[in-house]
Amino acid sequence: MSSPPNVLDPPTWFHLGATLVFAVTGAIAAIRRHYDVVGVFALALVTGVGGALLRDGLFLQRGPPLVLTDWRYLPVIGAGCAVGYLFGRRMDRFNLVFSTIDALGLAAYGVIGAGLSLAAGLSAPAAVLVGVVNATGGGAVRDILAREEPLMFKAGQFYVLATVAGTALFVALHTQLGVGPEAAAVWGLGTTFLLRVLAIQYDWRTSPLRWEPESGTPPG
Repeated sequence: MSSPPNVLDPPTWFHLGATLVFAVTGAIAAIRRHYDVVGVFALALVTGVGGALLRDGLFLQRGPPLVLTDWRYLPVIGAGCAVGYLFGRRMDRFNLVFSTIDALGLAAYGVIGAGLSLAAGLSAPAAVLVGVVNATGGGAVRDILAREEPLMFKAGQFYVLATVAGTALFVALHTQLGVGPEAAAVWGLGTTFLLRVLAIQYDWRTSPLRWEPESGTPPG
């Protein structure tokens, strides 16, 4: 079923707010690795806008990415570096607050990516995929540049699955049930946010998939 003509078009502050949240996480990750100012800015940049660059350049191919056409993104990345530097050492004290803000950024990016994909004429399943990449791609690029196994691939607290659930709900409500884009976005964003916060609160986790050794076969 084709997407309705009135698709979600988030205001610029919505994009910038999500970028700021993820830039802070990238800056903190870089500071904890003892990177210099260039390294901190680089990780903040790829974490903050990496998902959007993948969305616009790889999937939507709609010309220069929004990140490169709006000058406000770079100051926002710089602000994320400053926040990470000022509060990174005290992050343990504000861990719950920071995790809550991160969950909100995750939810926002998932809805943004899916909404822009529907606007570009992508199918519903493709819109969900792009939304998830938009939300989690920056973190994956950050881990790769820092020479670590991407966190999203490891068994752990619901992160990608929470994004999939909320993004899929947004797309289903909008394309299949005819719910308006703003109302569908609220439901999708709220679902991702709630699942992520509950996963943090109750430590809901995924389990690794692995082959058990056959009988008589030594492990390893």
